[in-house]
Amino acid sequence: MTISILNKQGMPIKAIARELGISKNTVKQYLKKSGKPVYSTRPQRPSKLDPFKPYLKRRIEDAAPDWIPASVLFDEIIDQGYRGKIRILRSYLAQLKPQKPLDPIVRFETPPGQQMQVDFTTIRRGKYPLKAFVATLGYARASYVRFFDHERTEAWIEGMIGAFESFGGVPHELLFDNAKTIMTERDAYGEGHHHWNTDLLNLAETYSFKPKVCRPYRAKTKGKVERFNHYLNNSFIVPLKATLNGVGLQLDVTTVNTKIDPWLVNTANARVHQTTQSIPNLRLQEEQAIFLLLPLHNGNRKVTPLAINEESLVMPFESLQHPLSNYDQLLERCNELTI
Repeated sequence: MTISILNKQGMPIKAIARELGISKNTVKQYLKKSGKPVYSTRPQRPSKLDPFKPYLKRRIEDAAPDWIPASVLFDEIIDQGYRGKIRILRSYLAQLKPQKPLDPIVRFETPPGQQMQVDFTTIRRGKYPLKAFVATLGYARASYVRFFDHERTEAWIEGMIGAFESFGGVPHELLFDNAKTIMTERDAYGEGHHHWNTDLLNLAETYSFKPKVCRPYRAKTKGKVERFNHYLNNSFIVPLKATLNGVGLQLDVTTVNTKIDPWLVNTANARVHQTTQSIPNLRLQEEQAIFLLLPLHNGNRKVTPLAINEESLVMPFESLQHPLSNYDQLLERCNELTI
């Protein structure tokens, strides 16, 4: 470029060579060209990711218009023999999709055992709807998910009972949004005193939790469960849907409910949570020590009644914690009664 400029300014070849400290032949060689410098390209080094790029492109195409996170794709290609770093994968995926900055979210932390945030998120609308009941513990960030094809009251009730049994106890309060299936009229009996759904009130009385609702127009009050909804869609729904699309199948309630529990145990609740920097399964143990106890009823914690007759003696499970001498005395009394 310098040779071309000096030549256009009228400087002779010999003067240009002297000015730049090069030979006259070199000056002539460059002037014969178009005037644009030609640089040799550095040979591209092979990447550990190269063998997996066709697979990654196919997964991205199958997931479109949704996007599979790099962490999920990283686990998939690790199983296929990839031995590189995740940063190599992230750099490659960044070329295919620009990163969008996330709005900062201010979260309100709650103590262990205090709160569970509950929500319904729509996965698919239309003729074959797919909806997810999601419950996230405020402290542990452990989550429970159950899928339905509707959002009626019975789905909410079934989801909440499933969450209590999965977590091994009942938080002191449940936080809802303003869904009509939960609260039929807000502030019906004064500010903060709502007209709740009858089935929800019966459930709250049975399990002893306090129902609460978000304040109107207060953004991100249920941010913990809503944040998990985003994670659920990107890290579970989209990869599963891409896999099914690849073989010509579609998501349905039965399939996702079969797959969700192992994913929750081994992935979602076993990862280091980005906000707490702790593993939800471990923090759940702290919450379980403070949870309200599950009520005694069939299908949960069953108590066998004491029955005495001539053929058998059935004692409640809880009584087996007493000394053996107590049981000997009880058997003697039973023999006296039968005589």
